[in-house]
Amino acid sequence: MFRARFVVAILSLSTLATICSAQSEPSTASCNLDDGRQVYIRYNAVSAKNDKVPNGKPWAPGGAPMTLFTEAQLSFGGVIIPVGAYTVYPIPAKQWTLAVNKNVAPGAAYDEKQDVARSQMETDQVSQPSDALEVAFAHVGEKCTLRIYFGKTASFAPFTAK
Repeated sequence: MFRARFVVAILSLSTLATICSAQSEPSTASCNLDDGRQVYIRYNAVSAKNDKVPNGKPWAPGGAPMTLFTEAQLSFGGVIIPVGAYTVYPIPAKQWTLAVNKNVAPGAAYDEKQDVARSQMETDQVSQPSDALEVAFAHVGEKCTLRIYFGKTASFAPFTAK
């Protein structure tokens, strides 16, 4: 009897470990500026098969918005974004838009009135679709261009450090 309980306990722990390891930690993309300051974004690397983008509405991949952290003032869409933390919402459509929002409270619903900046992204279709959300920065001088790849869409948003 003891041996059977022991085997069941080991199998239960093994199953629990597998489930926990399947839940991935958020991914991070960063941009290191020439003066040592950093801009980075944290996001859930969701699957294109499991997470559908809402056409024309703010998207929180995996149910959580992306989070932007910046050690430098940034210019985006003609607006200066102060040093700090922000939530970032891509808004998928034929031409994607990116909203930078000051509400970083966990679990808070998107509120457009909290937007610090909003601008259209350069959007294009790619021949090789991405199976999962891919987020990266391209860095040239004081510019960190956010790149978002999902499915057959590639979108780009330039942030310039001040």
